[in-house]
Amino acid sequence: MNILFERTHQRSFGTWPLNGRQLLNALQNAIETGYRAIDTAQLYDNETGVGSSLRAIGIPRRELCITTKIAPANDSDERFMPSLRESLEKLKIDQADVLLLHWPPADGDVAPSVRRLEQAARAGLTRHIGVSNFTAAMMRAARAATALPLVTNQVEFHPLLNQRVLLDTASETGIPLSSYCSVARGEIFNYPLFGEIGARYGKSAAQVALRWILQQGVPINTMSTQRRNIEANFDVMDFTLSSIDMHRIDALTGTNYRIVNRERVPLAPEFD
Repeated sequence: MNILFERTHQRSFGTWPLNGRQLLNALQNAIETGYRAIDTAQLYDNETGVGSSLRAIGIPRRELCITTKIAPANDSDERFMPSLRESLEKLKIDQADVLLLHWPPADGDVAPSVRRLEQAARAGLTRHIGVSNFTAAMMRAARAATALPLVTNQVEFHPLLNQRVLLDTASETGIPLSSYCSVARGEIFNYPLFGEIGARYGKSAAQVALRWILQQGVPINTMSTQRRNIEANFDVMDFTLSSIDMHRIDALTGTNYRIVNRERVPLAPEFD
């Protein structure tokens, strides 16, 4: 089974932009709630804090699934492996569970980057490899560049954005999607449909949005500093949206509300 589809790993706790005491408190609440998948990145500048916080919390390493991501500045033959070793040292671990390329290379040639991921896996520095923010064409190129499984393409995924092209490409390539910006940074709360549906299930608007994502076979990545929200984001496995409710939410994807684009993030490719 893909590591991200194990029940406790389908709900990952994101750590951007947390640091310091706020990061420690959030991770403490997340671990106590039941989260075991933790997501960080070199670009978040908090790997040291994540590592020290998890060490202070005292959770056994074998229970955790830790994802980190290689920054574009380190995606070169000279910097990739040294930067990964620095990340592992900061995280106080010998091996990442999942290592992703945070962004595709600017020239769009993903094969050298994927081969560096493969090198890291064969060196024992990560258990699994994957990508993030890849287009459909890049997913196909990545699949062709390695014989190793790519466990995910982590992308912006929420009910206000049509990602059908990437979902179809995930099925085609065997590279599953996983989500960030799962509630569109709160934009879903401007749509009464989520609250209306949630009332019938005894769930919140956010929980409905997260459940909609999960029912498409897409693991979720969420972040909050509030204990009640951390718990609510985790508590999405005990109900199933009807096909009618799924279709009603599907209709909102035509909004095509994209948060991460080239205007906001110059590293972004021209998304599908």
